[in-house]
Amino acid sequence: MDKKADIIAGRNPVMEALKSGIEVNKILIVENKGHIIKQITGSAKEKGIPVEFTDKKKLDSLTDVNPQGVAALVSPVKYVGVDSILNYARQKKEDPLIMILDGIQDPANLGSIIRTSEVMGVHGIVIPKRRSVGITTAVTKISAGAVYHQRIARVSNISQIIKELKGKGLWIAACDMGGETYYAKDLTGPLAVVIGGEGKGVSKLVLDNCDFTLSIPVHGKVNSLNAGIAAAITVSEVMRQRRMENGGIPDS
Repeated sequence: MDKKADIIAGRNPVMEALKSGIEVNKILIVENKGHIIKQITGSAKEKGIPVEFTDKKKLDSLTDVNPQGVAALVSPVKYVGVDSILNYARQKKEDPLIMILDGIQDPANLGSIIRTSEVMGVHGIVIPKRRSVGITTAVTKISAGAVYHQRIARVSNISQIIKELKGKGLWIAACDMGGETYYAKDLTGPLAVVIGGEGKGVSKLVLDNCDFTLSIPVHGKVNSLNAGIAAAITVSEVMRQRRMENGGIPDS
């Protein structure tokens, strides 16, 4: 992480950042004491922004100024609403294709997925506000700048968004172990693909709300792929099937 570029430090600067509507990924505090700090944490809670306790030494190391016990991790890009993603697909006269990321915490994976999704023509990405990395300068760099072109929505409840998308006609496919072979499943039509976090995969609650599960066969000694690679393989197959449906010739 580019420590200096991603952080707003100090009580009044953080409070003003919250008032301004700037995209804040997380609030870091040493302790929830003092009138202004409690105002900050209260405002963050109202906006659905995670608040995380940290120690003073770590917080001080993140900035060149005195953070006064509080700092905000901010996003270098502006998030959009899920409806904006659907409207974009509608404008292109294409069936919506959305990637839903359930708990991706590695900036390298998130950056890689954003880059892949933008290159492959995915209409947008949905990430959760909690238990997930946000858009930082590190993610921006790894994405090769794709974050500036891809529509990214940041939501409070992934399961609720899945229900809303299903209500709007999308099928929801989870990438997880024990599912149907990804290339044997019909992936045409309005679709959202769920990619789980590192190690834990798709959470049970989210998995229960999906329509079906896709698996990527493995034949080596390592029995799984990282989230970024799994996303790339799956989206590539979705786009291949869409080209075939439209009379195109699949890549050789």
